[in-house]
Amino acid sequence: MDIQNQVVLAIGSNQGNRLEVMQSAIECIHNEVGTIVKVSRLYETPAWGFESEPFYNCALVMHSPLSADVILGKVLSLEKKLGRVRSESEGYQSRIIDIDVIAFNEDIIATENLKIPHPLMQERMFVLLPMRDLNLDWRHPILQKYLPELLKASEDKSNCKVIQNLEFPLQKIPLERFNYIAIEGNIGAGKTTLVNKIAEDFNAKTVLERFADNPFLPKFYEDQSRYAFSLEMSFLADRFQQISDDLAQFDLFKDFIVADYHIFKSLIFAKVTLSDDEYRLYRKLFEIIYKEMPKPDLYIYLYQNTDRLLENIKQRGRSYEQEIPADYLEKINRGYLDYIKSQNDLNILIIDVSDRDFVKNQEDYAFILEEIRKKVN
Repeated sequence: MDIQNQVVLAIGSNQGNRLEVMQSAIECIHNEVGTIVKVSRLYETPAWGFESEPFYNCALVMHSPLSADVILGKVLSLEKKLGRVRSESEGYQSRIIDIDVIAFNEDIIATENLKIPHPLMQERMFVLLPMRDLNLDWRHPILQKYLPELLKASEDKSNCKVIQNLEFPLQKIPLERFNYIAIEGNIGAGKTTLVNKIAEDFNAKTVLERFADNPFLPKFYEDQSRYAFSLEMSFLADRFQQISDDLAQFDLFKDFIVADYHIFKSLIFAKVTLSDDEYRLYRKLFEIIYKEMPKPDLYIYLYQNTDRLLENIKQRGRSYEQEIPADYLEKINRGYLDYIKSQNDLNILIIDVSDRDFVKNQEDYAFILEEIRKKVN
């Protein structure tokens, strides 16, 4: 499920320590604008349209939920932060940093401040060659041509020389070495959203809990004592089948599996919702199943305080969740923390996201990625 926009940026510099400036720009874009998933090689190219020192150029593709206009505003702010001073004189000039929005999905945008695709991209080899490195299945929405066709048609004969590879933050997070990652959290913690973002950014296969298909869930929230056992048994059976099936089906085109639950959550919720007699029976059945289940290579728990959980639940608007009491969420959270404390052989990372919004704020998502990087390295 695509939840983000695919944005191509071109970066250039011909003043100061060009390599250092380019790497700083990449780092800032990743931390403040969008998640960089690919970066081209670094090219040295002659100044285009004026006489000056040669440029370093690269292209990158990033994922972002932001609109093109908002991205442009953030990019202009970054240029200023990195030392660019715009001149009012006409014509091309040397610059310490230049960041252009080249493409936004395959959209056509024409406003006073922004034109996408960049109207001169097909004329500039210093854009086309780095963009080719990104291996995108992208077609120019106006010219209706793919990158190989644009390169062949270009009349720019500039000598663009490859200098070296460039680093970007996602390279430092080797999640592909894992087979199965579980991201857990309380109701409304944001685990499914994070799973989708990580899957898109790291080329992973998602396993998402099928709560919407459970006929007992709305009934449970209306009459917990009556439907608790039926609900927990149906969830347990479905989780067992889903995880078993998905882990057994190797996807040649994905690097790993990321799930928004670990089957042990069944026991955590059952302990809160079931009577003592029901729980004892449930636990016997659970332990038989649990022995057969593969354990995640990395278990991430998103801690969210109760007030934020209730706010998130209200915002997402599922009618059957709106009456969930705070004490129920607190019991679930205690259940998770007790479980985590009891695990000696599970690779566990706890991330406090109480004061963070990793959907709207790239800085908060970058923080989560950095916490994961520190854990896996």
